[in-house]
Amino acid sequence: MRKDIDALFTDFLQEWEFIRKTQRETLRGYEQGFKVFRTLMPNVTLQTLSPSTVTQFFKELERRKRILGNGKAFTGIKKSTVITYWSKLHTYFEWLVRNKHITENPFRYLRKPRVIYDDVKFLKKWQVERILSALHNPPTTKPLIVKRNLAIFYVLLFCGLRREELALLQLRDIDIERKLLTVRAETSKIPRTRHIPLHSSVCMYLKEYLKERVHKQSQYVFISNLRDDGISLAGLISLVQVIRKRSGVRFHLHQFRHTFAVNFLYASNDIVKLQRLMGHTNITMTMAYLRCLPSYKTRADLENMRIDEFV
Repeated sequence: MRKDIDALFTDFLQEWEFIRKTQRETLRGYEQGFKVFRTLMPNVTLQTLSPSTVTQFFKELERRKRILGNGKAFTGIKKSTVITYWSKLHTYFEWLVRNKHITENPFRYLRKPRVIYDDVKFLKKWQVERILSALHNPPTTKPLIVKRNLAIFYVLLFCGLRREELALLQLRDIDIERKLLTVRAETSKIPRTRHIPLHSSVCMYLKEYLKERVHKQSQYVFISNLRDDGISLAGLISLVQVIRKRSGVRFHLHQFRHTFAVNFLYASNDIVKLQRLMGHTNITMTMAYLRCLPSYKTRADLENMRIDEFV
């Protein structure tokens, strides 16, 4: 019996998970994208999948109503959202073609939109200071949680880790004596191990935290509030919500990665070193972070230019 589009999606996910060893967070992205597609286009089959079907999906996506936290309904999506769904669905449809379930990818004759990034992704100095102030003056009196939270945010600020990499850090990945943090290939979005030197401030907060958690048995560095196990992504999101409320700064964890990139570039002016620290496979990925570098940060470099030193 020939499988339908939903059953084949399960096969697609299993191949990506068990053969390609795709990270769980990436798999969740595929699942969410396909779920929305099926919700808005419940009658689509392999036989009816076409460019017009895909166009209709994005039309429905644009028109669907969603409810904000204040109870107000809104419609519409950003270009970046279109690109996210485009990428997730395109990958699955390309898999269908490669495995001969359909003859042609419906995206083939549709032009992918380009996003012009004009938003500021990094956190400004005053925002970082407010966040750190909220961490240093917490309402909780539990030393373990206080020191864990400080260590988490200092690692994010000075190491530029992705949130999945942070959650999956194990004790064996931290070498305080050598001031080195290791992101193992199996825990990284890019399957390549990288080593990140630890800033002295990070070492200090990690030392204090690790002393406090000495009686815990978990192999993970950052443990949950409720059990002797690693903090979950949901736990990190919950922590962000608490700090956002206390600091008055609206932020998400990935902004710390942008903040790290911008400030490392400003301090070192070395994009190749940044590429290695960020764990990018090519320099193009790293260059995307250059859009965040504010123009005033380049003023000193311009002032150092001299006509008598031109080549």
